[in-house]
Amino acid sequence: MTTCIALLRAVNVGGRNLVAMSDLRALVESLGLTGVRTLLQSGNCVFDAGRAAPAELERRLERTAREKLGLDTELFVRTAAEWRDLVAANPFPAEAKSDPGRLLVYCLRDAPTRDAAAALAAAIAGRERAHVAGRHAWIVYPDGSGRSKLTGAVVERQLATRGTARNWNTVLKLAALAGVAA
Repeated sequence: MTTCIALLRAVNVGGRNLVAMSDLRALVESLGLTGVRTLLQSGNCVFDAGRAAPAELERRLERTAREKLGLDTELFVRTAAEWRDLVAANPFPAEAKSDPGRLLVYCLRDAPTRDAAAALAAAIAGRERAHVAGRHAWIVYPDGSGRSKLTGAVVERQLATRGTARNWNTVLKLAALAGVAA
């Protein structure tokens, strides 16, 4: 049985794309997935997926969310092993410890090219620092992400892929919920 983590992009933000976590749990269960649990109100879900591949789960969950909830958003699925690896690969351990709310991990649809990662680094105009590896980007926002010019839209444009971000506190809570050591 493979445990997976699904992240919904841009739900329950600013009164848009509203979805109750009970509806999200029911949606995931309707696909035959088990052990469904959610975290916070921002579209974080952990479940047992059997042998289903994450990419197929993303497509099925997105389609079902449109059909059953009228929710047109993207979902990003990672296995618990992938989540454990992204926690272990954190290139900013001091920041994770001292100010975890200002370290964001972007889960990306596709792995950016080296040129795209360089373009992201070149786009940083403030004190932010970024590291891209595989389908993840870790970005430290020392002055807070809300004030930064390095918005999610800029990150996606420079990396030429879509994504969704969670702060380090949420990353670690999801790791615990998925039963992986952080």
